Amino acid sequence: MKVMHFEDAPTKSFEGAGATGVVGRLLIGQADGAPNFAMRLFELAEGGATPRHAHAWEHEVFVHAGKGAVWRNGEWIDVQPGSVVFVPGGEEHQFCNTGSLPLRFVCLIPRGAPEL
Repeated sequence: MKVMHFEDAPTKSFEGAGATGVVGRLLIGQADGAPNFAMRLFELAEGGATPRHAHAWEHEVFVHAGKGAVWRNGEWIDVQPGSVVFVPGGEEHQFCNTGSLPLRFVCLIPRGAPEL
C-alpha cells in the first residue's frame, strides 16, 4: 500500500509544443506495484494549457480545483471542481485554465501509456 500527500510526488514541467504553464506529477504507477493504471495530477497555471492532441489510450479526469475548459469536438466545455471528463482513445482534446487560480486535475491512464 502507498499513502502520501500529492505534493510529495516529484514534479515535471511541460513547456513548448503547445504546452504552457503545465506541471505534472506521477502519483501512482508501475513502480508502486500498480500494473494496470497510472494516476497523474496536472496543474495548469493561470493562462496555462496542455497541447491539443489525441492518442490511442483513453483517460479519465477528475477536476479538483480551479476553473478551466476542455476542447471537445470543436468547442470548449467549461469545467470546475467536481467535473469529470472521459476522453476516449483517438479523440482530440486539450485542457486550459480559464481562471485566476491554478487548475488542478487528476488523470488516470491504462497500462502501456506513458506514465508522465
